[in-house]
Amino acid sequence: VDLCYGRLEDGGLRCPFHGWLMGADGRCLEQPGEPEGSTFHEKVNSTAYPVVERNGIIFAFMGEGETPALPDFDCFRAPDSHVFAFKGLWQCNWLQALEVGIDPAHASFLHRFFEDENPDQQYGKQFRDTAADTDIPITRVLRDYYRPDILVEETDYGLRLKTLRHLDNGKTHVRVTNQVFPCAITIPMSKDMNITQWHVPIDDENCYWYALFTSFTEPVDKDTMRAQRLAEHTLPDYAPVRNKANNYGYDSEEQARQTYTGMGMDINVHDQWACESMGPIQDRTKEQLGTTDKAITAYRRLLLQAIGKLENGEADLPGAGDAAALQGPIALDAVGAADEWDRIWLEGDAERRAACPWDAKLQGGTR
Repeated sequence: VDLCYGRLEDGGLRCPFHGWLMGADGRCLEQPGEPEGSTFHEKVNSTAYPVVERNGIIFAFMGEGETPALPDFDCFRAPDSHVFAFKGLWQCNWLQALEVGIDPAHASFLHRFFEDENPDQQYGKQFRDTAADTDIPITRVLRDYYRPDILVEETDYGLRLKTLRHLDNGKTHVRVTNQVFPCAITIPMSKDMNITQWHVPIDDENCYWYALFTSFTEPVDKDTMRAQRLAEHTLPDYAPVRNKANNYGYDSEEQARQTYTGMGMDINVHDQWACESMGPIQDRTKEQLGTTDKAITAYRRLLLQAIGKLENGEADLPGAGDAAALQGPIALDAVGAADEWDRIWLEGDAERRAACPWDAKLQGGTR
């Protein structure tokens, strides 16, 4: 039977079928229906994995050997009051879901809004704030500057992406995002909040995304964040309300006047459509990668290298060494002089961390 429905008691999960008590290590501790004095329980074991709960998400180690430490990332260092957790179901292979998150160019089209929202009403929404410390709506930056320069560099945890949009006023907007190997991204959501999101396979054709929203300023308004997302998802499976069955809520009138997709204001729906509409498993032998797909190309190279190493019994994969030394990763938007963009994002991050109410200072690990 499914022990997800087990009774949590006496240091383990008790099976509702016969009352057998299974310990956290998988050993059967008690069989109350068996004859008194029976030692049969000593021969019974269930599969068990070491787990750790951090800020609303349970992480399980399903590999062999010693359980590794979690990285010292911001989403894990921040207190529970400053982190909100959520998840969503997508009907596609996990790799498609991940790759949309490491493509920085699509935001200028897929997430284009024809009207700029009042920044005072942007809480809990992505791409609705102003750009960095300016009064320019980020929607306008994405809409007006749709040919970005994209730089990709390897790090200890995976990849860092720097996306440059050169503004008409002589300044440059730089957006720093990250691919955390093997299946996560860390990206800015607003000036105050970042998103770290994992894409976890259910099977070959379905996956869940799990997200931690981390605030560097005020405690997260979890009631608002939860209400926003439950309006777009159904419980208990966290399936999107807008999906293939209802054409993702597509409205041609909206597409003409409000959004590039005509699929509502939630950018998760836009991404979901892009990932699911290519089929549950995209045929990558027929795709045509463009210049802006350089992060996807770099990631696939990392993934293929990692697969080869595992097949050869090697373990030196990105982030698999001293995971506890991995920090950050830095993710933010910054605007400054065109010849100083590679300094302003570091300064902007340092200022945000210095003012953070929880200990967000980088201690010398990978940034």
